[in-house]
Amino acid sequence: MRRTGSALGVVFAVFALLATAPAWAASDDLDFYQTADRTEVGTEDTFRLTVVVVDAPANAQVKLPESEDFSILSSSRSSQRSISLSGGGPAVIQDVTRHVLVMRANRAGRLKVPPSQITVRGKTYRTQPVELTVKAGRVGGAPPGQAGRGRDRQPDPFSSIQSQMQQMEEAFGDMAEVDRPTIPRGDSDLFLRASLDRDTVYVGEQVTLSLYIYSRVDLSSVDAVTMPKLEGFWTEEVESPTQLSGEQRVVDGIPYRAYLLRRRAIFPVKSGTLPITAAEADITTGFLFAGHRVHRVSNALKVKVKPLPPGGPQDMPNAHVGNWRLSMDVSQTRVELGQPVTVKVSLEGVGNVKNVTPPALKGPAALKIYDPTTTDKVSPQRHRVQGRRVMEYLVMPQRTGSFTLPALEFTYFDPRARKYEVARTDPVTITVEAGAGGASSIASASPQASSDQANEQKNVLTAGGLRPVRYQARFESPGVPVWKRGFFVPAVLAPLGLLLGVALIGGVRGRLALRTEAGRGRQQAKAARKRLADAEKLQSSADVGAFYGEVEKALHGFLEARLGMPVVGLTREVLAEKLTAAGADTERRAKVLFVLEACDFGRYGGGGNPAERQKVMDAAAAAMEGWA
Repeated sequence: MRRTGSALGVVFAVFALLATAPAWAASDDLDFYQTADRTEVGTEDTFRLTVVVVDAPANAQVKLPESEDFSILSSSRSSQRSISLSGGGPAVIQDVTRHVLVMRANRAGRLKVPPSQITVRGKTYRTQPVELTVKAGRVGGAPPGQAGRGRDRQPDPFSSIQSQMQQMEEAFGDMAEVDRPTIPRGDSDLFLRASLDRDTVYVGEQVTLSLYIYSRVDLSSVDAVTMPKLEGFWTEEVESPTQLSGEQRVVDGIPYRAYLLRRRAIFPVKSGTLPITAAEADITTGFLFAGHRVHRVSNALKVKVKPLPPGGPQDMPNAHVGNWRLSMDVSQTRVELGQPVTVKVSLEGVGNVKNVTPPALKGPAALKIYDPTTTDKVSPQRHRVQGRRVMEYLVMPQRTGSFTLPALEFTYFDPRARKYEVARTDPVTITVEAGAGGASSIASASPQASSDQANEQKNVLTAGGLRPVRYQARFESPGVPVWKRGFFVPAVLAPLGLLLGVALIGGVRGRLALRTEAGRGRQQAKAARKRLADAEKLQSSADVGAFYGEVEKALHGFLEARLGMPVVGLTREVLAEKLTAAGADTERRAKVLFVLEACDFGRYGGGGNPAERQKVMDAAAAAMEGWA
């Protein structure tokens, strides 16, 4: 049998079909529908509405559903072209576009998601509405199936991707931005965007503020960042990258590189609608001579802060919000009299760690409790501030016996459960035994000691045993006053003489240092002029880059000698400011900047003209001449 084709021919045929496929099939072939990933949700749950259109023309206008009963939290768009080759038949090409909306119901009841619309050549097509049963609170559980009408569909090629995205959003739900970035009209290639992980919280509950750069151009550096004014918030730095590291993001179907600048945890300290002003940043784009500096301003934000509900303790600090665990750790429960006991009261959990206040340790009078030392350990996880605050007490028993440290309680408000919780510890009993000396108590200077303790404290325990409380005094006649003794006058005058000597030595050393610095500066300036003379020898050589590099190094050395600081790496603007501060006139500054610019251009962009080289040499010599 004669062979009439090849696999390569089939591939070329497929690409030809892709290139010549019509942008729009007949209107009867339009496949347009919407589905939901579940039929029953709660007012605190989210669900996905997928709007699918098959073989739509490029100029087709899709209008997604809008309703006051639902809020759209995020939206995404994806496209796919599929090719089906059947035996002997023509290739079937389909363009499938999907709009995925993450939505939340605003009220309970039997609600309908309105139809989506698409307009093609003046004709409007509508999908069927989607009916949902909405209950108050959370329903949870896996999506039971898709809701909506329409005939059986082919397996969704994006189902695995959507499933992974849904799992990621559920895993990092606390960090889902409440508002997606929008592209500004004037700065579409590079803009600054601030976002919050939530915009409605209770007093003391954490809100995470993130500041991103969205860019479609190459970034060189971020020169300055001015964060928003956060009046009414207590802040904690969560993440502040030292290097630009971008990640791919799609905004309104356009790919961008998103660079995180700052991420802060902010805790509102009062209720009401608190504004967050816009952030600002100076950004340098491009590289070398193609770069330029731009200034960008982000969007402003607002946070609605709800007061704590009634039912909590009066005057509860607003830092006592979050999820906390209370514990009390005692170093030992059986000690000898005179041996200290260490007690650690720890609060661990999620919330404003550095402002939370553990309950104070209290005990009977027989246990003297000293003021505690406080240590904090903050370790943000998934951008949530969490950690531990430990208050360490030193407890000194004052007499023998068994004494109980009472249980501690810490009341806080849990914003997830929306109710007050109480964390508790168990009481701890400490048994104090008599020491080696056999004493049963230690004398205390506290005026609050009981009368029983005063009667028992007839002896004092010392390293040598017991001794009486009363001490027999021994009186002596007064001696010669100290100001009448021979060493008094020299001892008084010695500090004054020492101070004068130190001042004299310091002045001498300062003058020597000034002379040394001035001499070093003159030597550096002399070396720079000599280097410029050596560069003149390279003026007629074929190595243009070596000539300009030597001129630039000579000028840098001269400027460092006159300014007293390194100048390599300074921008032209900063260098001009330093020259002005050093007293250089306008003409000298212009010559310095001209030489540096000419050297850069000569090394990278040519500069082989002998006349140009001579002009650069003359300008460099003039910049160095006559500067004391």
